[in-house]
Amino acid sequence: MSVMTTVIAFILALGTLIVIHELGHYLVARALGVKVLRFSVGFGRPLWVRRYGPDKTEWVIAAVPLGGYVKMVDEREGTVAPEDLPRSFNRQSVYRRIAIVIAGPVANLLLAIGLYWLLFVAGMPGLKPIVDKPPPATPAVAAGFQAGEIIQRIGGEPVATWQDARWVLLQHAVNRASVRIEVSDMKGYVHFRSLDFSGLTTQDLDGDFLRAAGLIRYRPPVAAVIGKVVPGGPAERSGLRAGDRVLAVDGAPVEQWQQVVAAVRARPAGKLALDIERGGGARARVEVMTDEVTEAGIAIGRIGAWERFDEEAFKAMTTTVSYGPMESVYRAIAKTWETSIFSLRMLGKMLTGDISLKNLSGPITIADYAGQSAQVGWVAYLSFVALISISLGVLNLLPVPLLDGGHLMYYVFEILKGRPVSERAMQIGQHIGMAVLFTLMLLALYNDVHRLISN
Repeated sequence: MSVMTTVIAFILALGTLIVIHELGHYLVARALGVKVLRFSVGFGRPLWVRRYGPDKTEWVIAAVPLGGYVKMVDEREGTVAPEDLPRSFNRQSVYRRIAIVIAGPVANLLLAIGLYWLLFVAGMPGLKPIVDKPPPATPAVAAGFQAGEIIQRIGGEPVATWQDARWVLLQHAVNRASVRIEVSDMKGYVHFRSLDFSGLTTQDLDGDFLRAAGLIRYRPPVAAVIGKVVPGGPAERSGLRAGDRVLAVDGAPVEQWQQVVAAVRARPAGKLALDIERGGGARARVEVMTDEVTEAGIAIGRIGAWERFDEEAFKAMTTTVSYGPMESVYRAIAKTWETSIFSLRMLGKMLTGDISLKNLSGPITIADYAGQSAQVGWVAYLSFVALISISLGVLNLLPVPLLDGGHLMYYVFEILKGRPVSERAMQIGQHIGMAVLFTLMLLALYNDVHRLISN
């Protein structure tokens, strides 16, 4: 993946989300008559400054792009000219201040709704929710799943793609609950399966929870032919190249690519002998030393090679889901609401220890996902931006001082007490909020670095 693509995709996504968030604050403040002094994208030293509008508001792009702010006239932050006192933020009613503060997170949620609406109308491609034969001694075996069954409904909710199924199942998995799944077999007969997630561990949820439950996406048989090798990877170093057909691994005949993958995964940091057939019918034996990587806490082998792409088989496994403009509005709102609630549930389960704090991600992981989704296509990238926009909106609504939610908490206390929270209480809150946010940032950054090292 191109580093430049990752950087550009990350900056574009983050910049858009920051601008939308701060624009929410700005527009509501202006609508309520509050004077705005500065609209800044980023913190620190200004790199670009322009003044626009009747109030000569400063529009700034600053050196540190991880955030932004809207600075309004406020007597608590400096001397205010007499003519500007009625337009000072601190002199507005508590309900007006709530409206201005909440406008930022709401703007992020509205952006997500708009993006999801566009994606639902344009059509979202996805893989059909077809299951493969489950591994032995897994919940999917106990539930009776068979290879080739198509998931139709999960807990009564219809699903059209594997991505939809994974999302709905994740919500049941984090609760360690059982869920009733409606499937249809290859003859069209309908069956009901009860998948029990109660045996999943925290480590399972950190990794591929569906694989741990035994629910694996069906993959059509693919010939054991190499389609691509990673530059500098074990396969390339051993002399393997695109077009090579693997006939045997350590003397055991193979016909399908899945057999090659299974053999490689089972040999981390070990040597494999591959019998191959090259163009023209020439045969050779190639020895490959696998790399060892960690996946869901388990060491597996990799050689840096992919199967040859079978376009017809891929088309047979994909579908495109789209809806009319009006139905897309409902679905976009529902999707944003479900994702917001699920994000809060995940945060709560992290605090109680039900979900590992390893799930926290920082800027490195977000940038990596931005680059990956951008390379897949605009649908994946906009889906990524919508998801991060929801996360930003939800995060800012948390009752943590320094965040929008912290200010909203102060205003609720003000309504209940009948007077503003004291300056002393706000200062203590700021110190606590700074400590909480700094700790979370360090933890997220640690998780980012750990992911890079372990994979």
